[in-house]
Amino acid sequence: MSKAKTTPSAADEAPASYEAALQELEQLVQRMEAGQLPLADLLTNYERGAQLLTYCRGQLDALEQQIKVLDNGSLKPWNE
Repeated sequence: MSKAKTTPSAADEAPASYEAALQELEQLVQRMEAGQLPLADLLTNYERGAQLLTYCRGQLDALEQQIKVLDNGSLKPWNE
């Protein structure tokens, strides 16, 4: 019988901001690439990295949609 989680762990929580998610993701990647994580922790950290990446992509997509609305549906080059 498995034990049910009653409170979310820090790894399950949504990041406070895009910047916080990006920083956490960069730290995870550095630890994984440096071989600083025990084998048992690699999968958990990979899953957290995937969650953070999904969050960051969602934030960027939302920002892109807001820009499209501001530009009346047509994106303009940044250098104009």
